[in-house]
Amino acid sequence: MHPRDQTIYALSSGRPPTAIAIVRVSGPLAGTALELLAKKLPAPRMATHVLLDDEKLGPIDDAIVLWFPAPASATGEDTAEFHIHGGRAVLASLFEALAAMSGLRLAEPGEFTRRAFENGKLDLTEAEGLDDLIHADTDRQRKQALRQLKGLLGDRARNWRQQIIEALALVEVGIDFSDEGDVSAELMALALAKAATLGREIAEVLSAQGRSERLRDGLVVAIAGQPNVGKSTLMNQLARRDVAIVSPQAGTTRDVIEVQLDLDGYPVTVIDTAGLRDTSDPVEEEGVRRARARAGEADLVLWLMDSAGAARPEGWLAESTAPVWIISTKTDVSGAPISDAVLSISAERGDGMAALIAALVDFTGQYFGQGEAGFITRDRQRDLLQRTMLLLQHAAVSAQHGDELVAEDLRAAAYQLGRLLGRVDVEDVLDSIFRDFCIGK
Repeated sequence: MHPRDQTIYALSSGRPPTAIAIVRVSGPLAGTALELLAKKLPAPRMATHVLLDDEKLGPIDDAIVLWFPAPASATGEDTAEFHIHGGRAVLASLFEALAAMSGLRLAEPGEFTRRAFENGKLDLTEAEGLDDLIHADTDRQRKQALRQLKGLLGDRARNWRQQIIEALALVEVGIDFSDEGDVSAELMALALAKAATLGREIAEVLSAQGRSERLRDGLVVAIAGQPNVGKSTLMNQLARRDVAIVSPQAGTTRDVIEVQLDLDGYPVTVIDTAGLRDTSDPVEEEGVRRARARAGEADLVLWLMDSAGAARPEGWLAESTAPVWIISTKTDVSGAPISDAVLSISAERGDGMAALIAALVDFTGQYFGQGEAGFITRDRQRDLLQRTMLLLQHAAVSAQHGDELVAEDLRAAAYQLGRLLGRVDVEDVLDSIFRDFCIGK
């Protein structure tokens, strides 16, 4: 029997012990498993109180069960749910009873969601939205994932694909009537106009998104500068706890320290790096090397200076392409002001911290895109939309060389959107996406 035709089961709630645990069973033998343990098949979609009793193990638990016959279930298959008390012993007994049944096996990560996808219950963008929702750490991540789960991008992509297919049909009819020049030219003009409109629409979506797909991973902000300019103190202020050692001795921070922040719903990783200076200490030298590397990979660098004569970033961050903000620190004790500083702070006293956080929130919002309608949540989606847009734009060029080439451009554009939705040629993509799900989803 093919693995996709087997009946699977898994814990679909949190790890025990919990007040209630939910065990889901999906596949052709789900009803049989439910009937064997509950001694009856309850009415569909009706929560039913039963005593779960196994032939060999005896009574297992006083439980609530639900029965969802196909296709009206989350996976599109016959599905049963066991709502049991969430103790480890109860769960172990139920799993032992299910494992003993012929034809049942433990589900693999993401297998329930994959079956829902394969049975047409959701498209690939919605499955990606579900995965993002499970892993969301901030409110903005949650909102973006929920919009994707509701089909924000999938609905648009299906509409675009349908319009491309309609344009392709016009071109193919024109090819069939190529001996009637007026008819062919008129149909081609309509198809090209539709393709141009769709190309502009997709281009607007791409340009309006900022870097919305990066919201899943978050913004990376590196704190850099010479030793003893207040980097670790600033890190502790941003984290609101002592995550870095603060000492008047230069070179205290030897390795990269990271902390995850939630700035107005935006996920931000702040990195405290070793002080950048020339040194003969091999350990500190390695810390400086790592600091320069991480600052070069960051999305924003906060370069701290405690005096006008302190080292500037140009000599240390030559390889970085990220924006660099010069932050004047220790304003409570420093001397001459720094003329080109973006902000002045005293991390020790907290002066200027509110303004810095507000500036970071504003930068982060502009980086990710301020709009609520974050269509694009993954690099894969952006890449396929860009390919679709370029093919639609190229159709006008192809028209100068033959109707068949226009048809091929439109066919390829529809194919790219099919890949976006997960309906064509995506087996390798499916494997990479669904294996990142947790077991039971």
